[in-house]
Amino acid sequence: MAARSIFLCIAATLLPSAANAAALDGASLSWPWVLPFFGILVTIALGPLLFPRVWHRHYGKFAFLWAALTLAPLAALRGANVGLAALAHALLGDYLGFIVILFALYVVAGGILITGTLRGTPLVNATVIALGTLLASVVGTTGAAMILIRPLLRANAARPHNVHVVVFFIFLVGNIGGALSPLGDPPLFIGFLNGVDFFWPAQNLWRPTAFLAGCVLAVFVVVDYWFHFQGRRAARAAPVGEPDEDVPLRPQGVVNLLFLALIIVAVVDSAVWQPGISFTVFGTALPLQDLVRDALLILSALAALWLTPAAHRAANGFTFEPILEVALLFAGIFVCAVPVQAMLDAGHDGAFAWLLTAVTRHDGTPHQVAYFWLTGILSAILDNAPTYLVFFKLAGGNAADLMSTLAPALAAISMGAVYMGALTYVGNAPNFMIYAIATERGVKMPSFFGYMIWSIVVLFPVFVAVTYLFVAR
Repeated sequence: MAARSIFLCIAATLLPSAANAAALDGASLSWPWVLPFFGILVTIALGPLLFPRVWHRHYGKFAFLWAALTLAPLAALRGANVGLAALAHALLGDYLGFIVILFALYVVAGGILITGTLRGTPLVNATVIALGTLLASVVGTTGAAMILIRPLLRANAARPHNVHVVVFFIFLVGNIGGALSPLGDPPLFIGFLNGVDFFWPAQNLWRPTAFLAGCVLAVFVVVDYWFHFQGRRAARAAPVGEPDEDVPLRPQGVVNLLFLALIIVAVVDSAVWQPGISFTVFGTALPLQDLVRDALLILSALAALWLTPAAHRAANGFTFEPILEVALLFAGIFVCAVPVQAMLDAGHDGAFAWLLTAVTRHDGTPHQVAYFWLTGILSAILDNAPTYLVFFKLAGGNAADLMSTLAPALAAISMGAVYMGALTYVGNAPNFMIYAIATERGVKMPSFFGYMIWSIVVLFPVFVAVTYLFVAR
């Protein structure tokens, strides 16, 4: 029912209207409009903890309820056209491209099966996570995570302590590793679409990314060795269902690598090919290149489903439940974030005018440290892609200037959005997807706040070091 309701809302945006859609004036909004957004975040945080059985059966209904509590007041107080324009912008302008690429990467990567003996030793775990960190900037954080998370879970299934392995996997593969390419993480792709050169992140962020990834991986090795020796008897036992003798690792379903390549080409081409044709639905522009890209991504996913043997996906434990959960919850988050984004876009005239003041020095130059931390903290709770765009605009929005004279500000925004998306489950979409897959496999993952304790303890000290070494220059 919840899924049907959300799709009906999407369909409603396609209905013709005699009147032009009105834009939402963020300068006229005050703090009560933020309440549904914080409501859905608190529900996501506490639902699995306080009423897990109800939550896992009805999470879509909770998302729809908070979305309705955002849209209904907008329509009642600002007019139906404003409400429809807000819904169209959230679901068609922002959410559609976001969920289509996640769906395509999830389905295609889910058809790649790695067979053979993989033991969850500290060396093996560190190697898999390091490999995923490197792959994340090539096939995206979602692609790298979906390829490697299931083999990593199988390798550690017999260990009594394996939660930390998934947590660090989220840190590195789901977030930090995607900092070197527009394909790696959605915020950098947003920058690419707004004129940032494709190789700019790699040229300007490789040093802090290598430092951060190296530090976090070193912490993981120490933690993993500690848990390994704590449960050494269980660690030495053969994992259930695996043969006693070692079997060489072998990838299967390699046809999906072709579809991964097609996804990469489609994403890059959508930024290079500019036919100048777009369609407008309630004030939201839908460029032709974006529609073609999304169509190619969906076709790639469907072709991967058709050509991949069902046995491969069954061996991977592939189901649509994790992507369905991400799709419904993030649909609600995107809708509830509409007033928040409008207030941020209002700049000096909005309720968040203090943000613009905070990121600007007295002489009018950008304050890199403020950009890094404010972009990062808000990315952790707002989703990092739209947060990146807000601060990109606050810094002037001119890609040529931001890549040259204002390069330190762009680097701070990029690092904050990508790195600190790891602070919460909702900071970056792969985080929640990895969480959902691990939970489905029986791993007792930390709660929303439990995960935040992990992220704060492990990541904050390294973020402080990054600030001192690479941001405050």
